[in-house]
Amino acid sequence: ASEPPIDCFYVYPTISTDPGPNSDMTPDPAELNVVAQQFARFSQVCRVYAPAYRQITLAGLRRLMANGLGGLSEGLQYDDVRDAWRYYLEHENRGRGVVLIGHSQGAFILTALIAKEIERSPVRARLVSAILMGTTIPVAKGKDVGGAFQAVPLCHTASDTGCVITFATYRSTVPPPANTLFGHVADAALAPACTNPAALAGGSGLLHAYLDAKGRTITGTTPVKPWVSTGAAVDTPWVSVPGLLTAECRTNEHATYLEVTVHGEPSDPRVDDIVGDLGAGPQVLANWGLHLVDVNLTMGNLLDIVSQQGRAFTAKK
Repeated sequence: ASEPPIDCFYVYPTISTDPGPNSDMTPDPAELNVVAQQFARFSQVCRVYAPAYRQITLAGLRRLMANGLGGLSEGLQYDDVRDAWRYYLEHENRGRGVVLIGHSQGAFILTALIAKEIERSPVRARLVSAILMGTTIPVAKGKDVGGAFQAVPLCHTASDTGCVITFATYRSTVPPPANTLFGHVADAALAPACTNPAALAGGSGLLHAYLDAKGRTITGTTPVKPWVSTGAAVDTPWVSVPGLLTAECRTNEHATYLEVTVHGEPSDPRVDDIVGDLGAGPQVLANWGLHLVDVNLTMGNLLDIVSQQGRAFTAKK
């Protein structure tokens, strides 16, 4: 966009291949890839900011997971993002509306940032929305607030502003198991939130996905079958699959999650499934769901929402 009305501030997920527990401040190819996969397309609708930070690395995450994922939102990695946010506000923002976008570790950090730096601050008036993916945001049962946030509610329409969109995706055929990593809260007074970018008001909706044509995700590449069995080969870097994917927020005995259904049709020439699982075949790690493509699956829907939210926010000003 040549003159976007709002900004987007993005914190990327656990992706660094640096050997230590925290990354350095030099983005490696994996970090550059994840920005391309998850964030670059938002430049259509906002000015984009993606600070490098000394995140928990993939090696560090393996050690951290022995005690759960809570440590992602505190420590050196949080301090770096907090400092980047403060710098952005002082030098770049100039009173503009801003969308916070984070996935996995990035969403954990932004959740803490909203609670500590934004929710009780005048800066909250500049919050267009927060898109927190691949995480669990608790709310009071039957409410839009009261868990992670006391004043920032869930979004229910694309014209809502100052609100949160949050989800973690799982296949309809591989729902969250008992050891699910997302969509579960231990406190009986709270419930895990789920907002469907394909249907914010509720129910099922079509996903407008942007998938990597070669099967690349945020952590690697899974070979894909030909996107079509006849006709011209796909030679673009990204593929959209109209009508193939739908999503709806669901709850089973273990979690509340965004259920993704693949509507493959064996009789037509188009591919009948997508990649994005951790593992392969019978070795799929069901507790992770479609974590690797949470953002790719919903990208087109999120772009539409942010575009509408930007217009609504600007109109209110």
